[in-house]
Amino acid sequence: MMDALSATFAALADPTRRSILAQLTRGEATVTELAAPHTISLPAISRHLKVLERAGLVSKGRDAQWRPCRLEVAELQRADDWMATYRQFFDSRFDSLEQHLKTMVADQKGTNDDTNNRD
Repeated sequence: MMDALSATFAALADPTRRSILAQLTRGEATVTELAAPHTISLPAISRHLKVLERAGLVSKGRDAQWRPCRLEVAELQRADDWMATYRQFFDSRFDSLEQHLKTMVADQKGTNDDTNNRD
């Protein structure tokens, strides 16, 4: 059995599934509507939706004969929370890089100013 975070990342690994999630950010949609921008069959879209459902990223409602799909954000939030630690790590690394580059530019400018003053 796969843990929830692994299921989320496995579901997000496929570009078609990411595209489906992007479509659902605009609101509920039927399987037919979700399939429209893709060049794959309705059964293939349904299989992608099942993966997204098992990961808890999508749910299906019932509206007469229609089964509108909707985005469920709780699992995406859990993945974002997990990535927050790494985001903080990279932010601090980028801050250090920025400081290093500023020092290099200042040193280079100082070297150029010294060279120009000797002439």
